[in-house]
Amino acid sequence: MEAIDKIRDTASSHNRLFFIEVMGRDAGFIALNSGIGAGAEEILIPEKDLGLDRLVESLQKSKEKGKTSSIVVVSEGDKIGKSVFELADYINENFPYYDIRVSVLGHMQRGGSPSCYDRVLASRLGVAAVEALLDKSTGIMVGITNNQISKVDLDKAIKMNNEINKELLKVAEITSI
Repeated sequence: MEAIDKIRDTASSHNRLFFIEVMGRDAGFIALNSGIGAGAEEILIPEKDLGLDRLVESLQKSKEKGKTSSIVVVSEGDKIGKSVFELADYINENFPYYDIRVSVLGHMQRGGSPSCYDRVLASRLGVAAVEALLDKSTGIMVGITNNQISKVDLDKAIKMNNEINKELLKVAEITSI
């Protein structure tokens, strides 16, 4: 979110459209949360194919409303284009009045000191993992479900597809107007 905030400053001062790619080959929760937090005009995630038509319509509406800059957060697994660069090229060909830039944040997002929440979570999971070993539990993964420590069979954990939070999709849709 901090990186997107900095990019927004540049986008606003130079009247640019930025496509910002974040981690998320198979899951869009990083894009969804950072896009909402940073006030992105559009958020593209693999779980919900918004389609090129919707993106084009959104950019047209923004331009009609007098917006001179926009931020589109793209999860690396989004399926609209083969890559964020192909997507930017398409928009550039069809919207020549936009000055388009692409920023790939990628794994730079992983750096930094853990928050207090991260450190407490790591301690909770570490204690739960040791307790599971002492209980002779095998073939499980410890995790958090509804803010409570939980044990999940490894087979289920590996095959489980997390669904995207529908409330956050609604929030993203409403706040991007």
